Amino acid sequence: MSLDAHALQRAISPVSSGRSSPAQPRSRNRDDDGLVKKDKNYRRYASGIERVLSSFETTVDEWADYISFLARLLKALQNKPADTNIIPHKALISKRLSQCLNPILPSGVHQKTLDVYTHIFNSLGFDVLTFVSAQRKGLSSNLSLYLPGLVPVLSFAALSVKPTALALFETYIVAVDPDSLRPALKAVILALLPCLEEESTEEFDRTLQILAALKEALGEEHENSASDTDASGAQYFWQCMFLASITSKSRRPGALAYLTRKLPQLGHTLDAKSFESPQNGEHFLSTGRNGLDAAIDTVASPEPGLLIRCFCAGLCDEQLLTQRGFLDLLVTHLPLHSAVLQDRVVAEDLERLISAATSVVSRRDMSLNRRLWSWFLGPDLATESISGSVISPGQEGFAHQTRYFEQYGLKSLVRTILHAIDANSNDPVERARPLRICLSLMDRWEVGGLVVPQIFLPAMRSVWQYQNLVVSSDSIAEVLRSSNMFFDGVESAMIWAAIFKVIKHAFDLQDGNHQVALDELKLVFFMVATFNIREEEMLMVHMPIAVLVLFLRVNALKQAVPPQKNHHHSDVILLALKIASRLLDLVPSRAFLPERASSVTLTKLHEHREDVLHDGAMLSKVERFYTLNQGNVDFEGQPLSPNQIAEALLGNILETVGSMLQTGSSATYSEIDAAVISLNLIIRKTPNLEEPDWRVFSSALLAESPRDVSIQQAHLPFPLMAGKVSALETICGTPGSSTWLPESFVRQLIPTLVTGLWPSLSPSRPKYNVEATRCIWKLQTICSDVKIIESTISTLLVSHEAEDELTPIDGEDARRFATLWIHSPTTSTTTQSRRSSLARGVNDGGVDVSVVADLSFLERPLLLLLDVLALPKNNVFDFVIGWLQSLPSINNVVNMLIDRVSAVPPILLLRNAHADKPDEMHDHSLDRSNDSDLCLYYLQLIMRIMEYSPSNVWPALSASSANKDNIHDLSSNAVILARICLKLLQRRLTGGDKYNTSDVRLNEVALSLLRQFLEGPSSALIVDLQIEEPLLDELIYSVELARYSLQTPLMEIILLAMKLRLSSQEYPGTMKRFRPISRDTPKGSTRLSISTDGDDRKTPRTPRPVMAVMPTKLLHCVTVGLTSRNSRPVLDGWITFLCACLPLYGDSIFQILIPLVECFCNALGVAFKSVQSTFGKPQEEDTDTFEPTLALLLNGLEQSLATAHDRLMTDEIGSTPVKSPEQQQQQSFFGTMVSGVFSQETNRARTTTANNRLTVLLCFKDAVRVCFTIWSWGDYGANSPLQDSAASASFNYTILRLRNRTRRIFEHLFAAEALECLETLIELWLSLNKEDKTARPTTVFHLLHVLEGSRPKNAIPAIFNAIYSRTNPSALDPVRKSTLTSNLSDISLATFLVAYTKSLDDDAMDEIWNDCMTFLKDVLANPMPHRQTLPRLLEFTAVLGEKVDNTNFGEQRKMRRELGDLFVRLLTATLTIRPMGFSLESPHTVNQDKLNADTVGTRASLDNRIPTGSENLINVLAIIAPNLSKVLVDADRIASTCLTVSTQVIGPTFRSRNFPENVSQRTLDLMIGLANIPEAAKSWKKDVTEAFNDSKFFSTPLSLAQNGWVPIVRQWSLADKERMSELLARLTTPTSAGIMFGVGANSARLEADRKAQLNLRRIAFLILTAANDTFVVNMTALQEKLVDLLNATAASSPSSTTRAEIYMLIRAIILKTSAHHLAPLWPTINAELYDAIASVFPDQTTDSTNVACLLQACKLLDTLLTLELDEFQMQEWLFITDTTDAVYRSTDSKSVAMVDELAQELDSGAGASHFTNTLLTNAAQGEKRRPLLTAIVTKGVGKEEMMEMVLRPFFRQLSIYAFESTYSMEVPDWKACYDELMADLFDDSTLV
Repeated sequence: MSLDAHALQRAISPVSSGRSSPAQPRSRNRDDDGLVKKDKNYRRYASGIERVLSSFETTVDEWADYISFLARLLKALQNKPADTNIIPHKALISKRLSQCLNPILPSGVHQKTLDVYTHIFNSLGFDVLTFVSAQRKGLSSNLSLYLPGLVPVLSFAALSVKPTALALFETYIVAVDPDSLRPALKAVILALLPCLEEESTEEFDRTLQILAALKEALGEEHENSASDTDASGAQYFWQCMFLASITSKSRRPGALAYLTRKLPQLGHTLDAKSFESPQNGEHFLSTGRNGLDAAIDTVASPEPGLLIRCFCAGLCDEQLLTQRGFLDLLVTHLPLHSAVLQDRVVAEDLERLISAATSVVSRRDMSLNRRLWSWFLGPDLATESISGSVISPGQEGFAHQTRYFEQYGLKSLVRTILHAIDANSNDPVERARPLRICLSLMDRWEVGGLVVPQIFLPAMRSVWQYQNLVVSSDSIAEVLRSSNMFFDGVESAMIWAAIFKVIKHAFDLQDGNHQVALDELKLVFFMVATFNIREEEMLMVHMPIAVLVLFLRVNALKQAVPPQKNHHHSDVILLALKIASRLLDLVPSRAFLPERASSVTLTKLHEHREDVLHDGAMLSKVERFYTLNQGNVDFEGQPLSPNQIAEALLGNILETVGSMLQTGSSATYSEIDAAVISLNLIIRKTPNLEEPDWRVFSSALLAESPRDVSIQQAHLPFPLMAGKVSALETICGTPGSSTWLPESFVRQLIPTLVTGLWPSLSPSRPKYNVEATRCIWKLQTICSDVKIIESTISTLLVSHEAEDELTPIDGEDARRFATLWIHSPTTSTTTQSRRSSLARGVNDGGVDVSVVADLSFLERPLLLLLDVLALPKNNVFDFVIGWLQSLPSINNVVNMLIDRVSAVPPILLLRNAHADKPDEMHDHSLDRSNDSDLCLYYLQLIMRIMEYSPSNVWPALSASSANKDNIHDLSSNAVILARICLKLLQRRLTGGDKYNTSDVRLNEVALSLLRQFLEGPSSALIVDLQIEEPLLDELIYSVELARYSLQTPLMEIILLAMKLRLSSQEYPGTMKRFRPISRDTPKGSTRLSISTDGDDRKTPRTPRPVMAVMPTKLLHCVTVGLTSRNSRPVLDGWITFLCACLPLYGDSIFQILIPLVECFCNALGVAFKSVQSTFGKPQEEDTDTFEPTLALLLNGLEQSLATAHDRLMTDEIGSTPVKSPEQQQQQSFFGTMVSGVFSQETNRARTTTANNRLTVLLCFKDAVRVCFTIWSWGDYGANSPLQDSAASASFNYTILRLRNRTRRIFEHLFAAEALECLETLIELWLSLNKEDKTARPTTVFHLLHVLEGSRPKNAIPAIFNAIYSRTNPSALDPVRKSTLTSNLSDISLATFLVAYTKSLDDDAMDEIWNDCMTFLKDVLANPMPHRQTLPRLLEFTAVLGEKVDNTNFGEQRKMRRELGDLFVRLLTATLTIRPMGFSLESPHTVNQDKLNADTVGTRASLDNRIPTGSENLINVLAIIAPNLSKVLVDADRIASTCLTVSTQVIGPTFRSRNFPENVSQRTLDLMIGLANIPEAAKSWKKDVTEAFNDSKFFSTPLSLAQNGWVPIVRQWSLADKERMSELLARLTTPTSAGIMFGVGANSARLEADRKAQLNLRRIAFLILTAANDTFVVNMTALQEKLVDLLNATAASSPSSTTRAEIYMLIRAIILKTSAHHLAPLWPTINAELYDAIASVFPDQTTDSTNVACLLQACKLLDTLLTLELDEFQMQEWLFITDTTDAVYRSTDSKSVAMVDELAQELDSGAGASHFTNTLLTNAAQGEKRRPLLTAIVTKGVGKEEMMEMVLRPFFRQLSIYAFESTYSMEVPDWKACYDELMADLFDDSTLV
């Protein structure tokens, strides 16, 4: 807002005064017309006074000078002419007298000052006695002049001075006209209250008399008024007294003393009739009602709320004695039954009073608590009852007290506590306060016993809700600590009565609000889980009843709701069952013993022993027990006997479990589990109960679908089956269970349960695989005959209709059994990577005989499954093969078969084994006995396993067997079995005899070798058939029709046909089934191509012969097979087929690689989403994709990449030129670095090998992305994707499998192309930082840390290579150069380097130290190409220093020195290459379009790129600065570095022409970091000084000033104590000499004004940044400068325009200075405020300030009223109406307050409209007392509209807002005042 220095002129003081005295408003100068009289005597009199006053500026320094000045002033005043009573210069006289009453001056000065006051009052008193009714002259009209300086004196006056001061009040102030005294009454009372603090002083009684005289004087103004009563003056007096006590904390003890003696007793004597007929509206009967009413009217009219707030303020006082005194007043003068509290005040005020009274209990002081109890419980009754009988004092005392509190205080106290609870504050102290108050109230049972039952549940609900908020654990612990203390103090019966109420309410709400019912039960669960409920009465009485009630209500709910709607109440039922199981677990067994019941209970039960209670009767008894008796067993005993509770519990739990296990039940797994837990507990705790009724339960266990229905149709939900198993385990584990459930029942039940669990083992439904396996093993432990389970599983395998009529086993059943085998504990004992997700009891060592024996019930089903290998043309066959190949426990299978073979008579085996000739074999055919058939059977199984799982079965065959002879060692058995099979095939091929049955069966075994024969010499005959193309069409067709049995044979024939078309040379790979890689590859086996063996790469390889033209349909066929859902069951065959075809492509493999990898990635994405959705949904759903599918696809992807990379390596090794020894010697860490700088890059076309390499690397990137997506699924942190906790074991198992599989692929990819893979992960890291994805950016670091190929010693050099590939690629060896396929810039790589290094362990520094040092040295050798990354490399160096500081490897001193040298050199290089161009431009005006010029590989774009954000050097230095001492250990080097940063970074920034726009928060953070370094003290202070003294400093954005400059300037001012003195010295005294004329007069004046404004703002800002009272020592000098500047006029230099900044400075002083240090300033502040506001009056002739100064003056007044300073409260009546007259003013009265008078005149002006400022009204809203004139209110308002739109509404609302804030007892908002002042200081628009 522009300023007009000449808008309003200010009067110039007389030349002889030496100082400009503020001109007084018209009310002060109204009688000064004598100054212009021509009377010679008066002029001489006025001249003498003026000479004395002018000497005050020059001669007064010491206290003796004050006395001399006062003596001369008194002498001059005594020379008053006899014919006049006018005192000239009265405003200046009153100001000087106020200054002489400074508290720091001695009492002699005060005494002399009071003598002058006495003389002046005597002079004015003549008019009061003689002419007051005519002219209203004298002291009454000058009260606003002399009273403000006099009122503070009694608060600090010495004992010798107080009598004189009291005499002034007693003689003169009391005699003032009541109309003039009324506005100042509150100030007079505040002035007198300090004399009442000590009762033993002489002034105490005298002060009481003065106050009584004041009250009487106020009553005189209403004696002649017919409309007002005699008590109206007394009413006003009491209202002012209450206001004084409310607003002034320091004078409250005096107010308490006065109230104790003078406050009328507002209560009455109670008798017994007071409690009769409360409904008639009368609360008491009293004979003195009229007199009491008069007293009440005196103190409670017109506003009874002030009386309440007076007591509230006293009760909340910090002083213990003050609280105690007000409590005594409550008890004696304002009892609870008082008509004031019961009739006059509103309910909210009574609650406010009770809240303040109860807050005293937080002090834990018994003296306070006793008084509080006395007030709550009331006085004693009269000694005469209604009937006339005499009652002893203690006979009915307790009953009377309880009735008294219940009638008068209970409701209000309960509402008060409930309001505090419902406030829902996030502050833990406020949240716990109601609980602590209630805990203290329980010390008196008459109070606590009535209050706690009504607030217990709301209090518990509040604590529960607070725990659910996102708050810190410390806050929750604080609230829980208080709530635990409160809970422990409540009686057990009351607690459980409340819990019963909540449970009843929750179940009654089921037909209505379901969520409310659930919340109610959550509250109960929170209570029983959080608090101590282990008291004896709780355990023995209430918990069993609560459990019984829960089960009764659950059963009733399940019966009332139809089964199809039970799922709507599932959450409620589950939570109720959890509560019941938790409680039942705590109940001891003795709680159910009959002899435990009390005598009352046994007597009542004996009378009604024959009664049999049903559920409704039991609930009624319990409800009566908790409703009428409040759960107290002493009244009528327990509602039910222990035996009744036990029997009812067992019966209801059995009913609950039985209903949940019924077919068609919608119960969830969690519900059944909770119910079964309760069943287990009740059975264990009640072993002696009679046998219950098992019919419903047993029928539920036996419930199943008809036997002739298929498994799919008969499938029951898994939770139901698991619940049945758990229930059966519970019953069977109980002693004596055989009498409850006979063995025959169990034998009948187990097959049913196994059949029900069987579908849950399906891999297509992996949700409950692990849990179903555990259930079957539980049944194995329950059943004494394991043959039952074995026969059941075998029946399930073969009893259903199979897909192929030749196969008795369905494919789905085979997969189910495989799942059972894999997850069985004994089958996982040899797994090397077993995790904790499997069943307990897993042994990591070898398998012993006892463990294998546990598998006996799985042997027969296993043999049935292996029989499937006899018929290979079906999907079950393919599955069994794949299962055997990946089976970790294959040794168990082999050991079982070998043991069974060993049981066959060995003669038959030896005879066949030693038959060397075919004829001999033919002559000696095998026996047809059972042994022969059994041998044949086991040979078939072993042969098939060896054929289809060679890599997995051979280690098992090589293992030793304890059951074998030496002649039958493992190796001999393998050779013998192979020889027999070969000869049998040869015999059948050459012989023509007719085979008998045994021969046919043996030939069937030999047919499994058909593929080996087809690969022999006779296979050449098939070449001419050319069957590849039609077979490919047939294969595609079979996929479309889902003909699984044809796909695998077709693929085998196609593969053989393609191989036969090749030349007669030796081709890689045979038709053996290809072994899987990575996880499934045995240790010691060779890898396909991905290898880190350097020798293999250097050795030239012979090119493989390739097929001329591969079938064109082959790629399409493979793509269809991999992506089609119809090929999922035989996906393993497709992967094998592809792996065999890839080597046949030869060099053309690069043409199909991209579409092939894309096909794999798409298939993996679809399959992975399917797996995610399986576990991401709460309900189980069928899916055709499961974890093995992902594993197979990953195998195919890895094999494809391995084959292509192997081919690429062969081509590159053959074309790589050999370097000479001289070239090799020139290489450094990055190859030929120096020579590469000067070499010229030639743009030539990529060779074929380069294109092939690019193809492979692009595929590698796709593989890395898809594998990272799968791997990151397990790194979910706290946001688990699992929705069903019952499937957690299967979920964890699946995640482990997928992460391990993808991890191994990553290992191989990094071993082959570490640099490209790492760049791809860096791309992913950058995208995760920018986008909101499921994976977290730290997931990339987690992956790199677990990979062996990306250890820090490998990853760090790779990152260096990536950076060099973009900054100086010619310096790199071609082998280490990146192909730049990743869209990464050098800055992005450097950013990742810093983040990755921070994530490393400190111990990793030992691995990477040498590489890092070499890299940094190479960069410094040629830093120009790295100019964009140098800031990040600085940060990288600092990170290294921080980590080295935490370790102790190597030579620390040498390493630190080396690192410090590199850091200094890097900093020098950075500042040399990139001089301060990065910071001279404003961060708010940077061209964002430049930031997008980041083309990878284009050096021009890198040169033009502008670093911002994390790339900015200032940002990096701000991060480094706090840890600079860890990088640079030497103090001299630290100082030198800080000086460099200051000189070349901070200094140019602050000296830039764009300052302060170019300063960012990070720049100031850097300054703060430097300020905390002792060695940088000299450098940063100079920069701060320059910036602080810059004329544009206050153009800084406000947020930047508050968050950045405030701590910097605070540190700067603490470092040099003379900052304030230097700034004060810059303030010059206003002068008018030399600038009155001339062309440059106005410019010079404006320049002086601007300098003064800036210096004043600097002083104010310096004060605001410092701690409180920091600059008290400079207060005298500061006051002198302020007074000098306040004398400025519109024509002086500097002019009066600076007055706005003076007001800002005063606000800063008030905010940061204690009250007792402000005393010397009050006269000046009051006078200036009065003058500024008075200048706005329309008829004011004197000039004062402009609009900006007026606005700041109003803001100063607003701040003073907001802060409620005690000293200013005695002056505020001059400006606003601070009493009840602000609200209750009569229509004919007129306010004399300056602001009110001004508002009335402005509103009454001609054409004045009443504009309402909405923003101003909104500013008055809030919980705290805030300023009205905020930056939002004045924003955008010009100086022309300022008066109309802002100041007029402000003047109109100020008084009423101040009174309402006081009435609301709002706490001043110091922070709001501080923020508003900061906003004004940094508003440069108000500068000239």
